[in-house]
Amino acid sequence: MKTFKSWHALINKRNTLYELGKIGFKMKQLPFMGVICIVMLFIVYRTTIYQYHKTEMEMKLYRFEMVKDYPQPSGKLRSLPRGIMQVRSDLEIRPLWMSSSSRQASVNTNKNLLAMPVGIMQKENVDNVVQKFLAANFTIILFHYDGNVDGWWDLDCGDKAIHVVAHNQTKWWFAKRFLHPNVVSIYDYIFLWDEDLGVDHFDPKRYLQIVKTAGLEISQPALDPDSTEIHHKITIRSRTKTWRVYELRGKTKCSKASEGPPCSGFVEGMAPVFTRSAWYCAWHLIQNDLVHGWGMDMKLGYCAQGVSSKKVGVIDSEYIVHKGIQSLGGSGYPATRTTVKRNGASGFDLRTEIRRQSTWELEVFKERWNRAVEEDKNWVDPFLRYQSRKKQTSTHLRS
Repeated sequence: MKTFKSWHALINKRNTLYELGKIGFKMKQLPFMGVICIVMLFIVYRTTIYQYHKTEMEMKLYRFEMVKDYPQPSGKLRSLPRGIMQVRSDLEIRPLWMSSSSRQASVNTNKNLLAMPVGIMQKENVDNVVQKFLAANFTIILFHYDGNVDGWWDLDCGDKAIHVVAHNQTKWWFAKRFLHPNVVSIYDYIFLWDEDLGVDHFDPKRYLQIVKTAGLEISQPALDPDSTEIHHKITIRSRTKTWRVYELRGKTKCSKASEGPPCSGFVEGMAPVFTRSAWYCAWHLIQNDLVHGWGMDMKLGYCAQGVSSKKVGVIDSEYIVHKGIQSLGGSGYPATRTTVKRNGASGFDLRTEIRRQSTWELEVFKERWNRAVEEDKNWVDPFLRYQSRKKQTSTHLRS
């Protein structure tokens, strides 16, 4: 009997030691498991932070033009599978056929766009401009306001450019209808230029390098001092600067303290250059029925994606020559005869008629702007907000 109890006690002791061993082993595992958990949590944390910063950076770079490739299906799109939808387009020319090898190769897409209203009378000058931009790998779109497209096929740029025809229409009319932000969203910069600009001393690649370094959203090349029809001194080339956002020369009252156009944050309508974000805003600013664009230059600063006095400027390092030949003011007007007959009556000065129309459109644009500001109770003028913040900072420093 005693032997049986001893044997039973020995078994219990062994079981107890076994259980204690299991517990000890588990206790030894706890620190190791803790380290594993901490490492996994750290990896998850770092991954989340990386994704957050990446998303934030993309939103800053493309905050206006970001469009989901797979939009939420509306009533008109529910019949399509989401994966087949493409919400954007471009202006790249595609071949009608390709060889088997070229189909496998990736299609090179240009990253910048030059758009110009053109007439056959400016053919030689336009060709000079286009050749420079083609050499810099720009996509070219020519808006023919005189209807003469056949006269361009003998040029090298004839079959390399996109041609759009509409009789007697202006640059802004074409831009509103054919440069929709979803169509040009693949381009980093959009050049919307008049046709009567000389480019003998202009380098598109060098120009864009300066724009990127300066961080400008809206810009224009400075004008040669000998150019015709210079309306604002800020657009005249300064040989001592690379780029400017304000004007200090001559009898002008502009200074570094100037906060608005045409002293600060200003470009003219003859040769503006937009980033895609700035163009998204500018396209919406163009009025569909006001085709001459008068008054827009004073409001482009609102599309600067930041403080206009820092984001809108004139590039001095490379300049262009405003020739003013066969042009009605250098603002994208169709080049045509200055005197025509109307309803069989005596001739009238077309230049005067266009200026009268432009002046009327300017007043309409101002009225629409003022009415829009008054009606939009939630809108806060960014210029006034910036000036107020600047004054508060100045007062704080003085105190």
